[in-house]
Amino acid sequence: MAVRVVLFTADLRLHDHPPLRAALDGGGDVVPLFVRDRAVDAAGFAVPNRLAYLADCLADLDRRLRERGGRLVVRHGDVVEEVCAVVRETGADEVHIAADVSAYAHRREERLRDALPAEGCRLHVHDGVTTVLAPGSVTPAASDHFAVFTPYLRRWSEQRLREPLAAPRRIRVPDDVVSRPLPSRPDAAALSPGLPAGGEGEARKRLTAWLRGPVAGYADHQDDLAGDATSRLSPDLHFGTLSPVEVVHRARLAGGPGAEAFVRQLAWRDFHRQVLAARPRAAVQDYRTRDDHWRTGPEARRDVEAWKAGRTGYPLVDAAMRQLRHEGWMHNRGRLLTASFLAKTLYVDWRVGARHFLDLLVDGDVANNQLNWQWMAGTGTDTRPHRVLSPVAQARRFDPEGAYVRRWVPELAGIDGAAVHEPWKLRGPERAACGTYPDPVVDLAEGLARFRRARGRD
Repeated sequence: MAVRVVLFTADLRLHDHPPLRAALDGGGDVVPLFVRDRAVDAAGFAVPNRLAYLADCLADLDRRLRERGGRLVVRHGDVVEEVCAVVRETGADEVHIAADVSAYAHRREERLRDALPAEGCRLHVHDGVTTVLAPGSVTPAASDHFAVFTPYLRRWSEQRLREPLAAPRRIRVPDDVVSRPLPSRPDAAALSPGLPAGGEGEARKRLTAWLRGPVAGYADHQDDLAGDATSRLSPDLHFGTLSPVEVVHRARLAGGPGAEAFVRQLAWRDFHRQVLAARPRAAVQDYRTRDDHWRTGPEARRDVEAWKAGRTGYPLVDAAMRQLRHEGWMHNRGRLLTASFLAKTLYVDWRVGARHFLDLLVDGDVANNQLNWQWMAGTGTDTRPHRVLSPVAQARRFDPEGAYVRRWVPELAGIDGAAVHEPWKLRGPERAACGTYPDPVVDLAEGLARFRRARGRD
């Protein structure tokens, strides 16, 4: 009887899973396989917050498979070597995997394509599993990818999506295929205290709760920092415990301006993936160089450490950075502001900030993280590459009463109203009430002038 292997990667779910459905439709036994790949460790991507979330996701996936008569097979080591070992042990004739866009994913696919024929096995790569649309499915006339979001969104929105697939009812796994134990969560001391629980079950609960009500106000409140009116589904999309195709279908069924604005964010996610698929080096190199000579040396390093610690003296920047450390997540408006502050106001290489985000973010996604950082640094696809976000102006607009700042910067909890955004202007007892909260690391006007000089725009 035929045996087929499904290699799970960033698609840790049973609902709407085309590789799993294709393997099951072939009849016979299926080996649901996850390889704890040592290359991920070597590249520095196996950080505590994501390892904890991954452990939750794998435990949930194994439980759901067991409810259907199966189980998750876990191996550790080189992904290609482990897949080939499972193929030999089971006599599998097919391996199914979801397509992905990173340079690492491309190398993994190429290595599998080269290695499997020698084992008498075929590789099947499935699009539309980790993205709504395959990266190369919509392109402009004169290029292999869209470099501007608006025309991409227009074409993206015109495409007809496949229907989501139901979760399988029954999965039969060969009895004799050996599995290593499921990964365990890292020690709690290494984790962000506010880390959420992972897994398809939790993800589907979050999606249902989001679409039953809060999404209706998303268009009006998505940038309200204190209101926290976003879906918080990015970790679930990153680990693939939710299908982006299913999420778009369900959001469109909910309908209304809020759902439309939410779907637009999923289009942004696909946009970044089609850029990275076409330009893999954009994960580490400027997409569009500005010939920057980023600040280095002791003073720059001190500024970076203040930024990481949430002690720049600019309360909204510091609040967002402290949220990141506590939750392993940050509000999108906070991500934009903190990235602009590091890359433009402090004029520090965007890669320094991108690496710090990847060290902490549960949704630490190469495409979204690196290309959003490039967007804010002005080296990416932004059509206004020299814009600088003022932390004071952003605070007045998106946290007008200072509730978000007071939530995350307790030193300023006693400062009423909008005055909390400029504590350096306080005098006497009010300034003393701020305790050890620091003065600004840089004057905003001086930071802007330095940036404009560096970009030849003074």
